[in-house]
Amino acid sequence: MKVKRNLVLIVFAAVLLIGAASCSRRERLYIYNWSYYTPDDVIELFQEEFGVRVIYDEYASNEEMYAKILATNREGLLGRFLGVFSRRYDIVFPSEDYTAIMISQELLEPINRALVPNLRNIDPLVLRKAEYDSNMNYSVPYFWGAAGIAVNTARVRNFEHTWSIFGRSDVAGGGAPRMTMLDDMRETMGAALGYLGYSANTRNQREIEAARDLINNQWKPNLATFDGVAYAMGYARGDFWVVNGYAEDIFWEIYEDEQLMRDTVFFIPPNGTAFIDSMVILKGSRNIELAHEFINFIHRPDIYALFVDEFGLPATVNIPARQHKEGDSWYELEDILDLELKFDLGPALEHFNNAWFNSIRVGN
Repeated sequence: MKVKRNLVLIVFAAVLLIGAASCSRRERLYIYNWSYYTPDDVIELFQEEFGVRVIYDEYASNEEMYAKILATNREGLLGRFLGVFSRRYDIVFPSEDYTAIMISQELLEPINRALVPNLRNIDPLVLRKAEYDSNMNYSVPYFWGAAGIAVNTARVRNFEHTWSIFGRSDVAGGGAPRMTMLDDMRETMGAALGYLGYSANTRNQREIEAARDLINNQWKPNLATFDGVAYAMGYARGDFWVVNGYAEDIFWEIYEDEQLMRDTVFFIPPNGTAFIDSMVILKGSRNIELAHEFINFIHRPDIYALFVDEFGLPATVNIPARQHKEGDSWYELEDILDLELKFDLGPALEHFNNAWFNSIRVGN
C-alpha cells in the first residue's frame, strides 16, 4: 500500500508540474527570427502591453531555420509530451521561398484574419508580389527588402556598383582577402545568376553550374569567408573592407564610428534579388492567439515605424507606417522594386544544393 501511495503521489506531482509548466508556457511567446530584425524596444512594448514574456532566438539563414523546425517536428509522441519542458517556437520569419515550402508541407497554422485587423495596413503591391500566399492564408509579410554591398571607401576605390567587385583580387591586406559574401545559398547563388543574366529561379542545370563556376573560380578566391552572422562586426572592426549583407546589420554595428560611417557606401546591385520575409505561426503552437496578437501588434503603424526607424529601413510593407516614420533609410523602396524574388524551386532545388554544399562550400 505504501508503494502504491508513493506512486500515486509521484504521478500527482508530475501532473501538477506539467500543468504548471503548461500554464507558464501560455504566458510566453517563442519567436525564432533573423539576427538584427526586431528591435528590443518593440519586444519590450509588446511584453508590457500584453503582460507576457517573449523568448527570442535568432538564425542566420532560411536553411538553418528550416532544419531546426523539421528536427523539432520529428520528435514524435514522446518528444511532444516532453516538449512541455523544451523550446517549441510559435512564430518564425521565413523568406518567400521557404514560406511556400512550409505552406506546401503543412507546417503552418492558418491565419485567423479576425484576430489581425491591422492586415488592412499592408501594401497591396507586396501581396501581388507574394504570389505564393497573396491572400495571407498562412503568412503575413513582415519586410520586403534586399541584401546589398557595403564598401569602406577609405580602403577600396574605383569600384562599380555591381557584383563585379567580388572579382577583384586586390581587395586584400596583410596577404589576406578582405571581402565576405553571405553564407546563404539562394542569396549568393542568386547574385551569381543575376550577374550572368540568368534568373535566380532558373531550373536549368547548365545555368546553375555556370553560377557555381563563377563563384568558385572568380569570387571565392577573393573572399575571406562566407558569413551570415559576424560579417557586420568584422566590417566594424576593420577585418573586412567589402561585405555582402543587410544594411540594418552593417549600420547597426558601425553607427558609433563616425569616420567609418562617412567612409561607407552601401548599394544594392541592379541584378540582385529581393526578399519578402513573413511572419508565420507554426503548426502545433501552444500560443496561437498570442501569436496573432503579436502579428497584429507589429502592423500597428506606430510600431512598424519604430521597427524600420530603428534599423534605417524603408516602410516597404505597411502603408500608414510611412507617415509615422521619422528617420532616413539606407535604401528606398524604389531600389528594390524591379528585383527578382526567390521562389520555391521544387525538385530543382537539388541542383542548387549540389552546387552549394558539394562544391562551393566545400573546405569552408
